[in-house]
Amino acid sequence: MNNVIKNKLAKLPKSPGVYFHKNAAGEIIYVGKAAVLNNRVRQYFQKSRLHDPKTDLLISEIADIDWIEVGSEAEALFLEAEMIQRYLPHYNILLRDDKSNVYIRINLKDFAPSVTITRRPIDDGAEYFGPFLAGGPVRKALRHLRKALPFSTHTTLPPRACLQYHLGLCPGPETAGYNRAEYIRNLRKLILYIHGKSNLVLRGIENEMKQAAAGQKFEAAALLRNRLRNLKRLQSQVIFGDSESIDLTKDHALAELTDLLGLQKPPHRIEGFDISHIQGTDTVASMVVFTNGVADKAQYRKFKMRLIGNDDFAHMHEVVKRRLQEKNTKKWTLPDLILIDGGRGQLAAAIKARDEMGIKTTMVGLAKRYEEIVIHKKQSNVNVSNLALKKLKAVKIGETEIFINLSLPDSSFIIKLLQRIRDESHRFAISYHTVLKIRRHSASVLDEIPGIGQATKKKLLRTFGSVKGLAQASDTELVSLIGQRRTSTLRLYIKDD
Repeated sequence: MNNVIKNKLAKLPKSPGVYFHKNAAGEIIYVGKAAVLNNRVRQYFQKSRLHDPKTDLLISEIADIDWIEVGSEAEALFLEAEMIQRYLPHYNILLRDDKSNVYIRINLKDFAPSVTITRRPIDDGAEYFGPFLAGGPVRKALRHLRKALPFSTHTTLPPRACLQYHLGLCPGPETAGYNRAEYIRNLRKLILYIHGKSNLVLRGIENEMKQAAAGQKFEAAALLRNRLRNLKRLQSQVIFGDSESIDLTKDHALAELTDLLGLQKPPHRIEGFDISHIQGTDTVASMVVFTNGVADKAQYRKFKMRLIGNDDFAHMHEVVKRRLQEKNTKKWTLPDLILIDGGRGQLAAAIKARDEMGIKTTMVGLAKRYEEIVIHKKQSNVNVSNLALKKLKAVKIGETEIFINLSLPDSSFIIKLLQRIRDESHRFAISYHTVLKIRRHSASVLDEIPGIGQATKKKLLRTFGSVKGLAQASDTELVSLIGQRRTSTLRLYIKDD
């Protein structure tokens, strides 16, 4: 054990958090979570404690330790998942078991949305939270949270009220008294809690309780009072703590990025943009959001491009200009930093759109080919100081009259964060593009006819088999099925040639 580790161990706090083991080169080789940082991190260096060979190998490479304190054990669970996704530490792969990661799945579009754990997220419109390396802590956190914010776990509704409903843990979607609107509001509170917004949830329930009491709805007020007590009690157990309690200056990537770009404070909200298309068709753009350096999927947005053709620069200009419209800046607030997926051309187009909207947000690009950070010397709104560049190891600087290209080593915390944002924006754009492509391939000429809705379309295709069979049908057959007015409209678009 070297002196650096001894000094760090003496300073470890007795609070929940995420810790980082680093090697002699300063690279993060392992990320872990702890209910009590002081106890957990010290265990690695206790000679009396037996370790498996993989852990012994990890300990032999530890040259330094760092950590981030959080508000609760469960918050450490969520933050650990994000940091592993960002840094992909070598020993987190070696030390995990053979099972795949787990996610929390909630689909608010269902009649009776359930909260479930899954190992295989799919693009089905549901919200997924994770991934988490172990399912046990996630299930435990949800079990405690369910006492305060009841939710359904049914994938198939039972024929009668379940036991959980009678225990007050389920809203009872299988019962006659099921109130979907109220349940959706409750689930939104649960999602807020998962995102670390516990204070908002507590204030909201407290306001609802006071309104119910003022309206003499004493049973409802008592129920809300009990939920409020349960939520406050959870703060001393396993809960999703306030993300606001995270000290952003201890996030390695955010701290270095702040220095590099000469920002006044760590960027709280970072947005990443990417364009996706195939030969100019079904062109879409994605906007992903990272809050406090962590993916905030509830804030992700997608855009269907209005400009046709294959022009990445024009499409990047369009999406940034649409995002920075006044109605959207009011609805989503302004980002502290915008990351453009692309090089000089894409960045220049995005900066032009930003300036046209009168916004001064900091904006940089990440070029794919050499993974270079691209900065406009005058219009990126950054201050790249020589001092900041000297702090970065093995940085290479390329300059033109207008742009600066910074090439950082792959192990750089900044590059790992920006790559994580870029990869998320790319994944999200491709998933939306795929949906549009499938929708276009399955589209029908009937979709373009006014007055012919989905129900009528299904009725026609079920009766006549295809658009060709429909064109060959007689007017009498059509009128008997959909009426004279719709038949007249239909004949304007479909004729038997």
